[in-house]
Amino acid sequence: MEKVLLVSPERCIACGSCELACSFCKEGEFRPAVSRIAVHRFEKGQNIPMTCFQCEDAACLKVCKTGALYRDADGVVQVDREKCIGCRMCVMACPFGNILYHREVKRVLKCDQCGGDPQCVAFCPTKAIEYLPAETANLNRKRNFAAKMAQALEEVKD
Repeated sequence: MEKVLLVSPERCIACGSCELACSFCKEGEFRPAVSRIAVHRFEKGQNIPMTCFQCEDAACLKVCKTGALYRDADGVVQVDREKCIGCRMCVMACPFGNILYHREVKRVLKCDQCGGDPQCVAFCPTKAIEYLPAETANLNRKRNFAAKMAQALEEVKD
């Protein structure tokens, strides 16, 4: 069963736990700059954790000329470190900016969902990031959207 990361920005308190958990799990150091997830902090209280969306029609896959990017059996886009030459075409192709280039090792970094046990989810204290079956995540998105629309309609009525 395909699972996806579902982010609820309204729950995010920008504590950075997800970034630290990811960087430590993947690189062995507490350094958000090498994390595969980044919390974008906008106005006070508007924080959005961003990571790879595992796009169905992934532009990064299309531009990778060495075949270093591939989709595994679970549908997760992975990076083959042996094939990656650090050309950064995938970085430029990602419309969301969720693939990073690691200058020290000259390769790209992107979320691989920690092999089915995403550490960003495990360490998020407010459950702003969840790892759910794709069907459940889609249903939750629809419910959230409907609730926001209902709230907006109430505000218009007043």
